[in-house]
Amino acid sequence: MGIKQVFLSAIVTVSLASGVTAETLADSMASAYEHSGLLEQNRALLRAADEDVAQAGAALRPIINWTAGVQRRFSSGTTVLSTNTANIGLEANWLLLDSGASQAAIESQKQTVLATRQSLVSVEQSVLLNAVQSFMNVRRDSEIVALRQNNLRLITRELRAARDRFEVGEVTRTDVSLAEARLAGARAELAVAQGNLMSSQEFFAAVVGHKPGRLTPPSRLPNTAKSLDAAKGIAVRGHPDMLAAQFQVAAREFDVRRAEAAMKPSLNLRAGVTKSDQFNSSANTTSGSISLDASGPIYQGGRLSSVLRQTMARRDAARGALHATRHNIRQSVGNAWAQLLSAQAQRQASVRQISASRVAFDGVREEAKLGARTTLDVLNAEQELLNAQANQITASSNEFTAAYALLASMGLLNVDYLNLTVEKYDPEAYYKQVEKGPALKSKQGQQLDKILRAIGKE
Repeated sequence: MGIKQVFLSAIVTVSLASGVTAETLADSMASAYEHSGLLEQNRALLRAADEDVAQAGAALRPIINWTAGVQRRFSSGTTVLSTNTANIGLEANWLLLDSGASQAAIESQKQTVLATRQSLVSVEQSVLLNAVQSFMNVRRDSEIVALRQNNLRLITRELRAARDRFEVGEVTRTDVSLAEARLAGARAELAVAQGNLMSSQEFFAAVVGHKPGRLTPPSRLPNTAKSLDAAKGIAVRGHPDMLAAQFQVAAREFDVRRAEAAMKPSLNLRAGVTKSDQFNSSANTTSGSISLDASGPIYQGGRLSSVLRQTMARRDAARGALHATRHNIRQSVGNAWAQLLSAQAQRQASVRQISASRVAFDGVREEAKLGARTTLDVLNAEQELLNAQANQITASSNEFTAAYALLASMGLLNVDYLNLTVEKYDPEAYYKQVEKGPALKSKQGQQLDKILRAIGKE
C-alpha cells in the first residue's frame, strides 16, 4: 500500500474511533437543529415580519411629537427692532377612521407572519433531512471502506496463492498478472472509497456542527403512511409550503381590501399646544388648537385605481401559486414514495444476491484448489460478492434516507413529530412581545432589549 493510501486509511481510522460514546441519528438531527445558521437566519426574518404587524398597528394609535425652536426677528429703518423668541410645543394626531384601510394592513401583515412561520418549518425540514443524509452517507461510506479494505486483503492472499502455484507450475504467468491487476484495481477502489468517506465527513460536520464519531445505525424506519394516497392527503393538508401559500393568498386578499378602502374618506383628530417665550420681555404666550379633519380622494391621476388593479393581480398570482404548490407537493410525495419502494426492493434483492454470491464464491474457490477453476474465475466470483455487499450497504442507506425524505414531502420532518430532545424555538414568544408595539423605554420594551441581546450572544 502506498503512502497516500496509508495516510487516508489513518484518517479514516482516527475519525471513526474519535467518538467516545455512540451517536444516534436522533442525536445528529438534534445537533443540526441547534447548530444551523440557516435556521437562525430565518428566525431573524420571522422576527422582522413580526415587527411589520407592530408597525401596521401603529397607524391606529395616537401619534405625539414635540417641537422646539429659537427664532430671531429683526428689521432696519428709522427704528431698529429685534426680538428673540423661544418656542416649545406638543402635537398630536389620531386617525379615527380610514374606512378599514389600516385594519386591513394589520391583517395582511398577520397573514404574512403566519406564512413566514411555515417557511421556517420548511427550512427546519431541510436542515433535518440534510442531517439524515449526512449521517447515512458517513455510515454507508465507512462500511464500504471497511469492505474495500477486506477485499484488498483477500486479493492479496489470492495473489500470493497464485504466485505459489505459478512456482510449482500449476498456473501460468497470465493468472499471476490477472491477480496483480485486480489488486491494483482494489487499491484504486479503496482510495476512491476513502475519498468519498472524507467528503461525507465534511458534509456531516457542516450540517451537524461537529466531526462524526462512532455512529449507531438506526434500528427501524420512521413511521410514514400506509398508502400513497394517505401520504398525499397528509401533505396537502399540512405541508408547510402548502400552508404558507394559503396564508399568502389571505394576505393578498387583505391587500385588495386595503386598496379599496384607500379610495374612501378618512377622519383625523389633530391637537397641538405651543408656548412662546420672548427674551428680555414679559410678552409670553401659550396657544393651542384642536380640529377634526375629514378628507377623501377625488382624483390622483389614476394612481389609486392602478394600485387596486395591482393588488388584485398579486392576489390572483398568489392563488395560482397555491394551485401550483398543491400539485408540486403531490408530485414530491409520489416521487419520495417511489424512491422508498425502489430502495426497499433493492435492499431485499441485494440480500438474496449476497447469499447466492457467497455460495458461488466458496464453491469456485474450492474448485480452484482442485484445478477445476482458474484464478480469473475466483477473482470474478469474489468481485460479484463484493458488488452484492456494496449494493446492500448502499440500498440500506438509501432506504433510510428515502423514508425521511418521504416524511419531509409529507411535511412531518420536524422536531415535534420526531420527538427530538432539543430546546424548541417558539415563534409565538417574540410575536406576543411586539404585537402591541411597545415603546422603547417601556417595561415591555426593556424586556425586548434583553431578549434581543440574548439572541445576539448565541
